[in-house]
Amino acid sequence: MFGIKKKIEVEQYNKLKEQAVIRASICTGEQVAGFKDRETGRFREVMLIRSEADRAYFLKKYGVQEEDLVKEY
Repeated sequence: MFGIKKKIEVEQYNKLKEQAVIRASICTGEQVAGFKDRETGRFREVMLIRSEADRAYFLKKYGVQEEDLVKEY
């Protein structure tokens, strides 16, 4: 029972309409991953990034390539 990892199911997002973004606070360094609408600029928060493992999980879960990820401050 222990040591068995669950398979991560890839969730899709509309790549033409949304862009994968990590928003980082200059003051606290807090990072939030989500998607930004290309037309309206509205940000949809998905998860809090606390470590590199969280970042890797976000990339894998949503099928985002590292070069497609944008960081905003």
